[in-house]
Amino acid sequence: MQHTFLDMIQLPQGVTFFERGWLSSNNVLLHDASQSLLIDTGYHTHAAQTYALVQSTLGKQPLNRIINTHLHSDHCGGNALFQSLYPSLGIHIPIGHAHLVDAWDASGLTYEPTGQTCPPFEKTGVLLDGDVFEIAGMSWRVIAAAGHDPHSIILFNEAEGILVSADALWENGFGVVFPEIEGVSAFDEVEQTLDIIEKLAPQIVLPGHGRAFKNVPDAITRARSRLAQFRSTPEKHASYAAKVLLKFKLLELQQTSTDIFINWAETVTYLHLLHKKFATNIDYRDWIYFLCQDLERAGACHLTQESISNL
Repeated sequence: MQHTFLDMIQLPQGVTFFERGWLSSNNVLLHDASQSLLIDTGYHTHAAQTYALVQSTLGKQPLNRIINTHLHSDHCGGNALFQSLYPSLGIHIPIGHAHLVDAWDASGLTYEPTGQTCPPFEKTGVLLDGDVFEIAGMSWRVIAAAGHDPHSIILFNEAEGILVSADALWENGFGVVFPEIEGVSAFDEVEQTLDIIEKLAPQIVLPGHGRAFKNVPDAITRARSRLAQFRSTPEKHASYAAKVLLKFKLLELQQTSTDIFINWAETVTYLHLLHKKFATNIDYRDWIYFLCQDLERAGACHLTQESISNL
């Protein structure tokens, strides 16, 4: 668990940024004397850590509201715990996810096809493009930001130039374009969202993963370069997406037997979709093992015939 208060980036009073490890998304806590709002809650196995971080700032003040930028498991996995701890808590989600949450469709919400887990929770409201809310004397606007997820949103405070970018823009890239895994073209949406962010011209970006940053033009340039590579060679995006899914599970498990890990990978629908489209020339289990070898070469894991462990 990391708790970063941005020594190099000064945030206004009432804005607290929690930089997390990559299993959990970062969290942004907006708060004043009368209300408090948490943007994203991390992965479910870190829910108690997320609660501890929030309490370290709020003390005895209750959490009033959660806003989820999107409903990938690493961004909303703590919702259920917070809802159990604060009975009057409001949880607001992008409107495109609403029917899936109401029916708790674990497949449509991507938890089953990614091989990930998110405890069920109940929404109390929805977020629409253009919605505005105020807290701590600051006004925040909800902006639709499709691409990484078709229903994702970002949040912008124009007065201070602060953007909560979720997985639409990181200091070095952006999140896996999940619709592409399902065969739905979404690279254009990624570009459109980058265009929106460029026009907003934020001074500070609080991303969904990684550290906060100020040099937004360079980050956008790097993101556009990565997008161009993915467009020209879709197999690069497929390999990236597959390794992200494997690394995410390693972050959760930390260490397990290689056979157990590959057996788990055989249950992951998204990995099968990627294999079917981009790697039919190789046996599925061999492909997973080769991807794990790539992760090891990148310093992301330690792999033997008997075991695999996160690094």
